[in-house]
Amino acid sequence: MTPLSTGDPESIGGYTLRGRLGAGGMGVVYLGVSPSGRQVAVKLVHVHYAQEEEFRTRFRQEIAAARRVSGAFTAPVVDADPDAERPWMATLYVPGSTLSEVVAKDGPLSQRDLRALGLGLTEALRDIHRVGLVHRDLKPGNVLMTEDGPRVIDFGISRASGNQNLTTTGRMIGTPPFMSPEQLASPRNVTPASDVFSLGSLLVFAAVGTGPFDADSPYITGYQVVHGTPDLGEVPEALLGIVERCLDKDPAARPELTDIHRMLRTLPESDTTGSPKTGQSANPRRHPTSRNSTATSTDATTTTGSGTGTGTGTGKRRRARLLLTGLGAALVVATLGVGLGVSVSGPDAKATTVSARAASLPDGWRPWRTALRSDVKGVPLDYGSPGCTTEGSALFCGGTGFTAARIDAASGHIRWRTGTRPQGAQPIGVRSGLVYVYEEPDDEIRRVVALDAATGHRRWQRDVNRSQDAVLYDGGLLTMSPDYSSFMAYGPSGRELWRAPSLKGVCIPSALGGAPYALCSAGTEPGQAPVELMKLGPGSLTRTATLPKKAEVLGAVGGQPLFLAPQTAKDVYEAGYERPYNALLRVAPDTGQVRRIPLAHPLTGAATLVNGVVYFVRSDGTVTAVSAHSGRQLWQRTTDMESLSAPAVSATYKRVYFSNRFGRLLALDSRTGAEVWRTSALESPGEKAQSYPPRVLLVRDAIVALAGDTAFSRSPNRPT
Repeated sequence: MTPLSTGDPESIGGYTLRGRLGAGGMGVVYLGVSPSGRQVAVKLVHVHYAQEEEFRTRFRQEIAAARRVSGAFTAPVVDADPDAERPWMATLYVPGSTLSEVVAKDGPLSQRDLRALGLGLTEALRDIHRVGLVHRDLKPGNVLMTEDGPRVIDFGISRASGNQNLTTTGRMIGTPPFMSPEQLASPRNVTPASDVFSLGSLLVFAAVGTGPFDADSPYITGYQVVHGTPDLGEVPEALLGIVERCLDKDPAARPELTDIHRMLRTLPESDTTGSPKTGQSANPRRHPTSRNSTATSTDATTTTGSGTGTGTGTGKRRRARLLLTGLGAALVVATLGVGLGVSVSGPDAKATTVSARAASLPDGWRPWRTALRSDVKGVPLDYGSPGCTTEGSALFCGGTGFTAARIDAASGHIRWRTGTRPQGAQPIGVRSGLVYVYEEPDDEIRRVVALDAATGHRRWQRDVNRSQDAVLYDGGLLTMSPDYSSFMAYGPSGRELWRAPSLKGVCIPSALGGAPYALCSAGTEPGQAPVELMKLGPGSLTRTATLPKKAEVLGAVGGQPLFLAPQTAKDVYEAGYERPYNALLRVAPDTGQVRRIPLAHPLTGAATLVNGVVYFVRSDGTVTAVSAHSGRQLWQRTTDMESLSAPAVSATYKRVYFSNRFGRLLALDSRTGAEVWRTSALESPGEKAQSYPPRVLLVRDAIVALAGDTAFSRSPNRPT
């Protein structure tokens, strides 16, 4: 629980508020106390939703749904006012951590705890289904682990199983890793069998620490749920038969709750851990090469005293972006870093020094702050995160919760917006007067749209693959076809330039040193096989080099692709684990020769390449700078700022800038790593500050950073 902040009410409906339990897309949850001393969790709806009659209708239905459910394993509603100026609902306060928090902290559950969890959840679902409801969002973040058993919470999207008019067309309601195939394919037609499928996924998560369909992207996750085979390799043998039946793609083939309850009662009650391969509790970690991935954000409607959580946060290994999703961070830095430079000292200084230029700020610049979220009809998909790209003095932003927009970097004023549906991803990039963004008109189609950077008017659009991101290369835009059969390149006019065949397995479009590449791997499991670096061209896909398992792409130096080589490719699932890397791998594109450049000692952390320097940023705030040419360590600095962003580097001031989730800025000397200055956190950075990774970039020399769904700009020279 966190203290009340400025703007929070002191009481709601006669309940005195003691603090915040959490916040999410729907509203804020407070700990309240009645005059008699009874503790309740009070959910207060956000102002912009309170103004929508459609939302008020849904909120009334939520209250009615929760009131109809009564059982030992659910949290009952004790009071509510859906017609208040800001609707609210109070449920019984249940102290405890969510299942996602428990697994993240302590690892997979023991078989005794698995048995108790499964029995409790089965009984909770029985109570929910008995009154004609389907929960529709059974996930680790909606299960409280209390002393007297699990509690199922959050009936915000529960629906009467016979009512077909409560789910608006085009909205995906639920959390992809724990949704059923029919919920993704036809969300208006789910039955109680959908909750049985979610129960199977949740039990796998509790037993192993990862879900059976986990992936970096909700689109890939959704594809795995509908078409893929669940990953059950580490599920205990005693539980395997149960979850296999629950995860049947055919709803009619799944067992009834009474059958599941009977099978769970036969499970052993020994205190061995859930994973048969480890024999001990292990905390799974997301795929280390998946840099800058974002944890899934959910509605904070929990009644726990220890905050909210989801089943898809940083305690999870990722499944379907191969081993090279760090490419996204490298490309973002390459796109955002126009005109940036870095100066280093020592023998490598001559190769990496960029002469400082006169400080340049956008005309009329002053410090500013702008809320990016925009009110549009529909519920935003909170699976991506906001981001911006830049050209000249213009910012182009997009992402979860708001439509694509152009922002004046001098004032923060929004010049134009486009689209009627919040985007699920940040802009791809901007080039030659065009800004490229994604558009998803429904749950089946994903497009790349080229917008006029000056006006926001649509120039052209092309349907692309829902799972693989598009990238800009020197000749145009590289995408993958919707059916995975080929790579496709488009010019600035939208004309198709060429096609190249894809390979079996998984291939990711990439741009390294301005050239189009593909990163391909056999099978569908990331990091379990070497990755082939394939050069693309009209009608051709040419094998260039083979990289080891769990290598990570950084970008290119002098036109040569650059990768990190892992010290070990072994999967490790324990709290705080960061994979060590002990060498750089530099690929000659003409010959395919791979040059190994050893590091002085293994390094960990998120790695970003900027102008010949690789910056390793650890979760504890330690920053290490390494020459991309020689592998020599230039400097290392331990800060006390956790969860730092990828760096932005200034040639003018010879500084490396970082931001954290709450809008605190940090400047280090790019030559020595010495701290130059830091700022305090933003006041009230918004409810999404914890959910979205921080970002920082430079527009000329002005610093622009993102904290949650807030963008702000500060002076590069000791800002206050």
